[in-house]
Amino acid sequence: MKVLLTGATGYIGSSVLERLRAEGHDVTALVRDDAKARVVEKAGATALVGDVTDEALIGQAAAAADGVVHTASTPEGDGAFIGAVLRALDGSGKPFVHTGGIWSYGNGNAITEETPFDRPALTTWRGAGEAAVLGASGVRGMVVTPALVYGRGAGLIRLLTDETDEGVRLIGDGTQHWSTVDVDDLAALYVRALENGGTGETYIGASGQNPTVRELGEAIATGFGITAGVRPESVAETRARLGEAFADALLLDEQASGAKARAELGWQPVARPLVEQLADGTYLGEGGGTRG
Repeated sequence: MKVLLTGATGYIGSSVLERLRAEGHDVTALVRDDAKARVVEKAGATALVGDVTDEALIGQAAAAADGVVHTASTPEGDGAFIGAVLRALDGSGKPFVHTGGIWSYGNGNAITEETPFDRPALTTWRGAGEAAVLGASGVRGMVVTPALVYGRGAGLIRLLTDETDEGVRLIGDGTQHWSTVDVDDLAALYVRALENGGTGETYIGASGQNPTVRELGEAIATGFGITAGVRPESVAETRARLGEAFADALLLDEQASGAKARAELGWQPVARPLVEQLADGTYLGEGGGTRG
C-alpha cells in the first residue's frame, strides 16, 4: 500500500514509519525541511517537503496514496490538513487514520470508545477534527486514540524521571492512574487500523496497564537507587510548575484496557509494563544510572 504519513520524525510517527516499512508498505512522509527529509529517507520513506496547511500539496499527495496516517495532529494544522485529505479521498473508500488522545475522555476507571467525552481545556481542539474524520462519507475514516505513550526511553514519563532531586517529584499527590501504551505497540495498532479498521471507528491504544503516578514514581526511585523515595506536591504546586491546562490533563485519573482493538483488529501489545522497566532501571537504557 502507498501511504502518506505525517509526523514521521516525531515520537509516535517515527515508530509508525518503521512498522509500515517492516510490513512492506511504501511510505511518503510529509516533512517540514530538508534535514527531516534526510531522516525519513534513511528510514526508507520518500520525503515530501511541505507544510500540513498547504492544501494543494496535501490534496495531491493524498490522492496519489492508497491511504493516509496522520500522527502530526495539531490545533494549528488539523483544519487544513483534514479538509484537504477528505476532499482528495472523497468517494474512494480509502483509509484515513487520524490521531486522538486518551485525555479527551476525562476521568474514568473503565474508559472505552463509548465513554462520553469530557475534554480538559488542553484537548478541546481535538473535537472538530475527530468528528470530521469519523463522519466523512466515501472515506474509511478512523481515529486511533493513544494512552500515555512510553518506550525508547522517552515520553511523558520523563516528567518524573527528570525530576529526582530530593526524591522523585510526582504530579499532584500521585493517586491518579495513567493508562499506558508502548510506542512500538501503538505503531502496530496504527498499521492494523490502516489495513483493516472499520469506517467511522475509534480504537483506543492502551496496554491495559494503568499504574498510579505514585507507583511510577516509586518504581523510578527503586530503579535509580533514589533513597529519598517520592515527593508529592499539591494541585496548586503542579499547576504553577507545569501550567494549569497541562497540569489538569496530567492530573486526570484514567484507566483503559484497549479491548476493542484486540477483539476487532487482533492487536496484541507485547512490551513489558512501564513500571517493570522503571523498577529494574532499564527504561532509559545503558547509562540511565543512579540519581538523587
